[in-house]
Amino acid sequence: MKITGRTKVVGIFGDPVEHSISPYIHNASFEALGLDYVYVPFRVKKERLPQCVEAIRALNMAGVNVTIPHKESIIELLDELDNEAAEIGAVNTVVNTRGRLKGYNTDCQGYLNSLTEETGFDPTGKTIIVVGAGGAGRAVVYGLVKRKPERLIIANRTIERARSLAEEVAERYGSVELVATTLKIEQYLPACHLLVNTTSVGMQGAKGGLVVPIEGLPEDAIVSDIVYKPLDTPLIKEAERLGLRVHRGLGMLVHQAALSFELWTGKKPSIEGMKFTAVQSMEAL
Repeated sequence: MKITGRTKVVGIFGDPVEHSISPYIHNASFEALGLDYVYVPFRVKKERLPQCVEAIRALNMAGVNVTIPHKESIIELLDELDNEAAEIGAVNTVVNTRGRLKGYNTDCQGYLNSLTEETGFDPTGKTIIVVGAGGAGRAVVYGLVKRKPERLIIANRTIERARSLAEEVAERYGSVELVATTLKIEQYLPACHLLVNTTSVGMQGAKGGLVVPIEGLPEDAIVSDIVYKPLDTPLIKEAERLGLRVHRGLGMLVHQAALSFELWTGKKPSIEGMKFTAVQSMEAL
């Protein structure tokens, strides 16, 4: 990769970012398309976020991805939000246009694209459990509720946050039954068609173990985990042990990355190329 005085800089703001394979995916795609861009990971502590956002303007960066723990807190630091990011209340992509920063959410569509491509699952009329009510959880909930499930259960460690999100979504999508609960979800498992983990539990370097119990899910249920490193999280391993279908997190990462890439460059990357690079980088790290 050749870096010059004209190279446009993008990156990722998060804490941690050591596990991220986004730099591999984006830099390989820039090179494949002959684009003069470079993607750099930045570990950003919560208290440093305002200064780092200002640095996007000061350094004339083309934009950034945003990951845990900044997807919600960055909103007040931006100049504008796209409609979907405003509705979801979480941002994972920022575009800098002549010093004006606009926030987008590509997690929502990225998750749906991956789920459809890999499983063919149609949420319409189904019962779904989403674990986690943070930035990623909000994106997944809003994406799924637009597909008109019959019932959507939001489970969170603190029920207050789950209840707040459920009430907010219910106001906009009243035809879907919204339920808020703690992580004690056993009573909801027998009727569940799709269970999604949107928390960081199971991520390499984070606390391990099962985020929720899943014994009791019907045999045709799908278990989805947006954590992509490791590919086989404790939740995915348990689902496979129980003979359930699984949806791993790598697909969502690739699809949301492709959407972010297009926002920055105006070019569509190769999804298959991104997947190939993602798998290679996972094996190398």
